[in-house]
Amino acid sequence: MNKETIAIHHGYEKDSQRTTAVPIYQTTAYAFKSAKHASDLFSLQDLGNIYTRLNNPTTAVLEARLAEIEGGVSCLATSSGQAAIFNAIANLAESGDNVIISDKIYGGSVTLFKHTFKRFGVEARVFNLDNPSTIEALIDDKTKAIFYESLSNPQIAVADIDAISAVAKKYAVLSICDNTVATPLLVNPIAHGADVVVHSCSKYISGQGLALGGAIIDREGLSEFFKGNARYAHFNEPDESYQGLVYTDLPFPPFNLRVRLALQRDVGATPSPFNSWLLIQSLETLSLRIEKHSSNALKVAKFLESHPKVSSVNYPGLETNSYHALANKYLKDGLCSGLISIDVGDKETAWKVLDNTKLFSIVANIGDSKSIITHPSSTTHQQIPLDEQKKIGITEGLIRLSIGLENVDDLIEDLKTALDS
Repeated sequence: MNKETIAIHHGYEKDSQRTTAVPIYQTTAYAFKSAKHASDLFSLQDLGNIYTRLNNPTTAVLEARLAEIEGGVSCLATSSGQAAIFNAIANLAESGDNVIISDKIYGGSVTLFKHTFKRFGVEARVFNLDNPSTIEALIDDKTKAIFYESLSNPQIAVADIDAISAVAKKYAVLSICDNTVATPLLVNPIAHGADVVVHSCSKYISGQGLALGGAIIDREGLSEFFKGNARYAHFNEPDESYQGLVYTDLPFPPFNLRVRLALQRDVGATPSPFNSWLLIQSLETLSLRIEKHSSNALKVAKFLESHPKVSSVNYPGLETNSYHALANKYLKDGLCSGLISIDVGDKETAWKVLDNTKLFSIVANIGDSKSIITHPSSTTHQQIPLDEQKKIGITEGLIRLSIGLENVDDLIEDLKTALDS
């Protein structure tokens, strides 16, 4: 089936009531058939619902659809995109290890890697996204992951997924791609060699700013990848916290299985069934929305490129953009999502533009049907020192735009008025 059909139908067999909409199974726990049934579920002799911290029928539909659309073998939903990244890294690394991250990732991800994980004894090493060969010099026997964004926020840089995947495979290091901005409708990183994909479902997948959520999707064949790989011995050794279970010995995808049985069990960053249901509804229209976001954004980007008060426009859909060739290579039909960033020179001018818009809301989110405007340096990337911001392309004059589904002429007029004020 094609992605548009998968997003509407996959993973749901009508329940006993024959509902066409996926039901909300708003429950914490599930009644076992007998004491033996309970024991069999906990020992994985039987598969089924145990506790919503681990699994839930509504969430299972969302997971099945996301895995299928991304071309993965399984999906695990989390309470937020940050929880998805945390779980993915915590599933691999321990104190004394390191992970290699792109120099162009979301500010919240930067602080997670450079500060929170640092407190756990995990070092973050930074590579140049525009030159994937810089990864090699950073790899040692304690490297557990390479992390990057397929379409970065807010630089709107396009990753060369094939090149990054080639380096990861050369050194048998697991690669993780954050596909939030591009969404699985524009690119499937697994098809280009990525091992794991993560999402903040709160963005384009939600589409209306109604629900927090995250997802981890793993590729087929990771059991073979982990077996005999000294970097990931804990996947091949008995897990003392789960009766000596060896993840690569089981006929299930080992990466997400371990996240579910160990991390979700212990950390509990689980989505509510209601939020999963909201995301299921939104996923059904993602294909239509991402095309409209992208077409609107291209028209806005062309307008901004011609405006005298805008010194630069970051949008790969523009032929003048340095990532245009990569966008055409990786992104479906060259569509580049609704995310644009522009530079207007300085912080004072940027704030003035934000305050003078009428249709754009000043919001720390992206991917909504409503258009959003943000000043990254003073908000999403504020925790990063200014000199470090500049190194990763975050200037004080940078404005991030999340172009919504309004009439594009109205959006252009709103920006024109704000820029000319």
